[in-house]
Amino acid sequence: MPDQAQQQTPSESLTVLDNRTGQKYDLPITDGTIRAGDLVQIKASEEAPGLAVYDPGFTNTASCRSAVTYIDGEKGILEYRGYPIEQLAEKSTFLEVAYLLIHGELPTREQYDAWVHEITYHTFVHENVKSFMHGFRYDSHPMGMLMASVGALSTFYPDASNIKDPDNRHIQIVRMIAKMPTLGAWSFRHAQGKPFVYPDNDLSYTANFLSMLFKMSEHRFEADERLAKALDVLFILHADHEQNASANAVRAVGSTQVDPYSAVAAGIGALYGPLHGGANEAVLRMLRRIGTKENIPDFIKGVKDGNERLMGFGHRVYKNYDPRAKIIKKACDDVFEVTGVNPLLEIALELEKIALEDEYFVKRKLYPNVDFYSGLIYEALSFPPEMFTVLFAIGRTPGWLAQWSELVQDKEQKIARPKQIYTGAHQLDFTAREERWA
Repeated sequence: MPDQAQQQTPSESLTVLDNRTGQKYDLPITDGTIRAGDLVQIKASEEAPGLAVYDPGFTNTASCRSAVTYIDGEKGILEYRGYPIEQLAEKSTFLEVAYLLIHGELPTREQYDAWVHEITYHTFVHENVKSFMHGFRYDSHPMGMLMASVGALSTFYPDASNIKDPDNRHIQIVRMIAKMPTLGAWSFRHAQGKPFVYPDNDLSYTANFLSMLFKMSEHRFEADERLAKALDVLFILHADHEQNASANAVRAVGSTQVDPYSAVAAGIGALYGPLHGGANEAVLRMLRRIGTKENIPDFIKGVKDGNERLMGFGHRVYKNYDPRAKIIKKACDDVFEVTGVNPLLEIALELEKIALEDEYFVKRKLYPNVDFYSGLIYEALSFPPEMFTVLFAIGRTPGWLAQWSELVQDKEQKIARPKQIYTGAHQLDFTAREERWA
């Protein structure tokens, strides 16, 4: 193998010395990364396999190039397509943000009107979907129902498998954003034994969702505009978050070139897990266990001693205050103005105050994340804890679809197939049953 150190080394490169062989290798650095494939040339011998990277959980591995979402965890920055989340939450609507994520730019007036009309037109689902959802047990978890019903949509729209056609991709994206609130609301009603409410296309996206959730015998459900706005903001805050577990699941399954309904169903499955979508429910359980402000010092001591966990603080990406948490904290005021203050809020505020001042938490960069306050809002809106992740999924749908659309148009992408480090036995001799069972 030639000594690559003899070649001229580009300035943006990494020089690697393999101490096993004494060989040097120059690996190009692009966008702060080296390609894992460039490590394959590094071998202990000609017969040996090339070097690979071991990275459980992909903590330092980039799996794609993406222009959808930017995060700077050290500075607490979150941007969708370059627009700060603070500006979008204050000035935009969820459907406008969905358009931005999918199309890469903010819509004109004509584009926005056409987009809203398309999504409103497709909110209804086939009547057989209703029969399908009635088949679940009365106590089925809404997330399980949502995951199954989204996956089932692929059987209602078999043309969705034609993912190479831009027009076909567009209509599937519209359908999924439109129908997700309907499926989420119906899973909620099923658990309560209430009749399903059909979409009201005269209402806004979030007002229609609230109607399908809570309407009973009234001719028309009138949602409080403050609640509809707060829910719209929550959807915006959850719309995308870079290569998280569920986005990675959508991309991994989507890399097989399956239809988008199946890929998004995989994302819902990933979100179902308590380490991803269930954190806000864990926050509520923690606050209830604390009970009163007077019990907080003992709880904080328990955290420092390793006997308690401070839920809703810290984040895999953010090493600063999660920008979404600041916005949700403000949304709490608007919701509680309508519903009354959640008694757990006082405990939450005191916990946050201590965590931001106490050297133990400051040193560990344990700042409030998006889950710390969102559960309080969901509970104030009369959602049971099992619905929290469904709301997360509805908001995240445009992000999943933007990631999926980007994936299927990326010529560098291949079917996801990570390497492994085999730790099992080799060349075992098979013993016949008669001998093993003697």
